[in-house]
Amino acid sequence: MLSPSRTVSSLLFRPVSWLPLRLGSDRRAASTLQEELIKKHEPEKDEPRPLYMDFQATTPMDPRVLDAMLPYQVNYYGNPHSRTHAYGWESESGMEKARKQVADLIGADPREIIFTSGATESNNMAIKGVARFYKSKKRHVITTQTEHKCVLDSCRVLESEGFNITYLPVQSNGLLDLELLEASIRPDTSLLSVMTINNEIGVKQPIKEIGQICRSKGVFLHTDAAQAVGKIPINVTDWKIDLMSISGHKIYGPKGVGALYVRRRPRVRLEPLQSGGGQERGLRSGTVPTPLAVGLGAACSIAEQEMEYDHHRVSTLANRLVQKIMSRIPDVVMNGDPEQRYPGCVNLSFAYVEGESLLMALKDVALSSGSACTSASLEPSYVLRAIGADEDLAHSSIRFGIGRFTTEDEVDYTAEKCVQQVSRLREMSPLWEMVQEGIDLKSIKWSQH
Repeated sequence: MLSPSRTVSSLLFRPVSWLPLRLGSDRRAASTLQEELIKKHEPEKDEPRPLYMDFQATTPMDPRVLDAMLPYQVNYYGNPHSRTHAYGWESESGMEKARKQVADLIGADPREIIFTSGATESNNMAIKGVARFYKSKKRHVITTQTEHKCVLDSCRVLESEGFNITYLPVQSNGLLDLELLEASIRPDTSLLSVMTINNEIGVKQPIKEIGQICRSKGVFLHTDAAQAVGKIPINVTDWKIDLMSISGHKIYGPKGVGALYVRRRPRVRLEPLQSGGGQERGLRSGTVPTPLAVGLGAACSIAEQEMEYDHHRVSTLANRLVQKIMSRIPDVVMNGDPEQRYPGCVNLSFAYVEGESLLMALKDVALSSGSACTSASLEPSYVLRAIGADEDLAHSSIRFGIGRFTTEDEVDYTAEKCVQQVSRLREMSPLWEMVQEGIDLKSIKWSQH
């Protein structure tokens, strides 16, 4: 027999995420507790490092990439833009080879590849650059609610400059409604920006179909493909992509380098973000860091050769992980479309368990939570909210990232530890106890106090 809601709420040993908080001392206390939960864990001497299962955040550099980079770190150190001596020619040759390797991976012309510092810069260049260049005639930009933060923030900057931005919702499976997209395009729409593969739930958008809609409407299509390039086959011509962002460290290359594909025919114009010497077709001034560019090129070349093998292996490991977890733990939800997805990104919500608590319990496995666990806000992931996930499930999500160097033993260990810790945390949870007693939690009216 349930006592009043005040008594129910007092049962909760961690009320900060499950109950509404009043402003003031409760909010500050919750923030302090959350900071303690995510406090950096300093490994003890001789303590083994955790297993790495966070390949959407970054990837380890492939040793073959490092081999390609080293000569340009030590011997071929010339400025690639120096045209008067051999040192510059050597570096320029390495840079242009890398440009072709990137282009070959996505079916582009090497002249359409602009080297940048990473996908964040590429996204900013594409969105702000196109919008500002065509602003005299077109002042409308479309994106989705599940884009990377740098895309959403770029759009907010444009809003402050007087542009109209449409943030399209996605369906409960994370996919964009193409009819809604087509209906949202206006005569003054200059650009649509939509992510190829979502970095949090792994959903793969139908970019080819989206490209056909945009081309027929005279709208440029930009896609953030940081999580897709090198992992799935992409052809920018067939898909009618006009601009595409690429990141080096998401494809086993170096950090600090990326690329922006900018179509030449039909030509896409954009206003540069920075002024300088006019390198990179005048779109991105600044000396190209040859070792990093060479590393990006090598990573793209390896990905092109091994993509099919990597995809099959990652798929096998992901299926193994999901099967081992979901066959032994009830009330686990996979977020995002089960079919239209990249298998290496597995986002699971464990009902009646907080994601942050599970992360702390799984300290010997490097994972990410779908909750906003690094912010002072107690809000869950905006991506999970966009697909309509209940707030309690959004708070209980964990992202498992599987990649080229993940082993079966690591998958089995992660699954086993996950089963153990979820079971342990649920035994401590009064919510789980109430559910086992047949109580419908949604029927309870929680009080704020």
